[in-house]
Amino acid sequence: MRLRLPRWAGPLAVKAAVFITVMCCALAALLGVLVHVSVTDQTVGQARKAALSRLAEATEAYEAGDPLRRSAGVDPPGLPPRLRELAVSGRRGTMVTEHEGRPTMWAAGPAAGGRALAVRVDHTQGERTIDGLDGAIVWSSATAIGATLLVGAFAVTRVTRRLHTTARVARRITAGDLDARVDDPRAGDPRRPQDEVASVAAALDSMASSLQGKLLAEQRFTADVAHELRTPLTGLHAAAELLPPGRPTELVRDRVDALRTLTEDLLEISRLDSGRERPEADPEALGALAARVVGNAGTDTRVDVVRDARVETDRRRLERVLGNLVVNAHRHGRAPVTLTVDGPVITVRDHGAGFPEYLLVHGPQRFRTEAGAKGHGLGLTIALGQAEVLGARLEFANPPGGGALATLTLPQRR
Repeated sequence: MRLRLPRWAGPLAVKAAVFITVMCCALAALLGVLVHVSVTDQTVGQARKAALSRLAEATEAYEAGDPLRRSAGVDPPGLPPRLRELAVSGRRGTMVTEHEGRPTMWAAGPAAGGRALAVRVDHTQGERTIDGLDGAIVWSSATAIGATLLVGAFAVTRVTRRLHTTARVARRITAGDLDARVDDPRAGDPRRPQDEVASVAAALDSMASSLQGKLLAEQRFTADVAHELRTPLTGLHAAAELLPPGRPTELVRDRVDALRTLTEDLLEISRLDSGRERPEADPEALGALAARVVGNAGTDTRVDVVRDARVETDRRRLERVLGNLVVNAHRHGRAPVTLTVDGPVITVRDHGAGFPEYLLVHGPQRFRTEAGAKGHGLGLTIALGQAEVLGARLEFANPPGGGALATLTLPQRR
């Protein structure tokens, strides 16, 4: 069973937690070593001073011929050899060793006859003090590291949560939800200190508002232009029908029809951009609908029904999507063009040069076409918009065998 971390516990939070832990451990180890060395030096120093003091008393008693204490003697058993050699050489010294199972501080100095006079002091209490101190250092360090780690993790996760919220809103804006806002509490309250996350959130909200305003202005402009052109185009079309037959009349009618189609496409795009379009779903047999689309398009397109399906969808919008895909395949690709129905998946395949690179990367873009190509780049834009209204997924690809492949996957509603 794998341990799944929350989404906000990403690499930044993990790295911060590791960094805080390492720094706390290093600081605790450094302070522990310093305290241990200081207290050990102080404890051993006091024991050494006491041992040397007793050695001085024992030397006076030995030189005066007085009896020595039980803890003092000449070449006593248990005296460390190195300390005895030091004393025989005429110097004094101290050493801590184990004697009869107990920590003992030895102090030794020279005695007559090339021997060593030594005293011993019980060092058990000093060792206990040092051991107790080491235990306290370990426990206090562990407690301090745990508390610091919790506080640091809390502070870091607050920042990472805000960063993930900002990233989530940015993804929603990228997906087209221009109403999404971070609304960071720090950015909205001038009395609170502004950190970097609040600045990024405020900049993202400002960018989304500006982008939304410009997009709404563009949509209103497109809709207004299309509406204003519709009325004079209707009159122009009627006037073109009254012209006498001839080649000039055919050219005028053709251009008028193209302008009317462009105006209707702009109106349809404006409605799709508004986000208020709703499908009217009815049961439809996809095989029959595909054959009807090809028949209405008047193109030489083969319909291949691998597996027919009956789905609930908006017939008018689906016919619009498939019609635009078929027309685009004939206009920009090469025959043969095949429309395949395989359950809820419908594909349109041609054998031309394939979709341009920008379309595969960024999707259809209005008024952008390849050099020398016909049209205004609105057909696939409308197809993609209507597919989104249907809740379908429209994908574009260039298959290995050449040509262009558009795949429409319809949702299967119960």
